[in-house]
Formats: sequence, C-alpha cells, structure tokens
Amino acid sequence: MQKVITPVNAEGRAKLGIRAGDTVRVVQNIVALKNGKGADKKEKITKNVRKQVFEGLVLSVKHGTESGATFTVRAVLSGVGVEKTFPLYTPSIDSIEIVKRSKVRRAKLYFIREIAAKAVRRQLRNARMLHLKCDEEIVSVEVPESAEAETEAEIVAGGDSEVIAPVAEGTEAEVVV
Repeated sequence: MQKVITPVNAEGRAKLGIRAGDTVRVVQNIVALKNGKGADKKEKITKNVRKQVFEGLVLSVKHGTESGATFTVRAVLSGVGVEKTFPLYTPSIDSIEIVKRSKVRRAKLYFIREIAAKAVRRQLRNARMLHLKCDEEIVSVEVPESAEAETEAEIVAGGDSEVIAPVAEGTEAEVVV
C-alpha cells in the first residue's frame, strides 16, 4: 500500500472518534483574497489568513473514518441556528477539540433542529405576553389634609382604615390597608 503525503494528521483525526452528541470546537483557517494597489500603483492580490472558531453540537458523522468522512456541527449564533458540514481530513481545519461527550441513543441527531425551533417559538410567545401595553394611566387623587390626618391617626392607633387608591383614569376602587 502506498502512503499518501498530506498536511493533515490523518491518524490523529481518525483516533479522535468524533460521534453524534459530542460538543466540538473546530478551528478553521479562512483565506481571504483581497485586490488592492501596491506602492508602485499596480494591482496586487494579497492573501489574508485568519482563524475562525466554530463550537457546537455534532449532529451526524458520515462515512466513519474513511477518506471522504464528514461531520455536521450545529451552533446557535446570535439567536440563529447555524450548521456547518466539515470534511474530516481537510487541510483548512487547523484543529478539532472535543469539549464534551454526551451519551445519546441516536446516530443522527437531526431532531434537535425541531426541538430548537419549538423552543424559540415558545420564547417568542412568552416574550409577546410580557410586553403587553396598557392604555390606562394611574392618576393620583388629591385627598384633603383632614382625611390624611384621620387615616394616619387610625394607622398609628392600629385601627382598620379604608384608603381609596386610583386604579384607572375616571374609575376608583377601594383598597383596604
């Protein structure tokens, strides 16, 4: 058998044993080509390489550890579910780190998509219920000084007093303090 020369540590990635339910951190090299002008005013193409980290839940692993193996990772970024499918042996992946292993009963966790969507819908529904606005305004009603003195005296004496508190504009309700 002939050994293939590759910049990827194939044995190391095969030994990782990525499986569905793992939380992984994938560090990927992103190459951006940028057209610009140099000091001599000629068009030059510059190559910028940056590293991007994508951390999420592994939904599926396809084709095991063979040469065409891929794995799908799902993460929620800024409230939006993002899924990326990575080839296992691609040189654009700098490193793969398994952050957490979870015990799952399925080989493919595609049902997580529906569960996440239902949770988001439930949160939106609850948020709408919390932000209900009311047109009613609380208006303070001026009580004559003699009435205030009577209520303060009753409170100090320990007696029961009835205080009228405004509920809405134009309506009054009695509240017992």
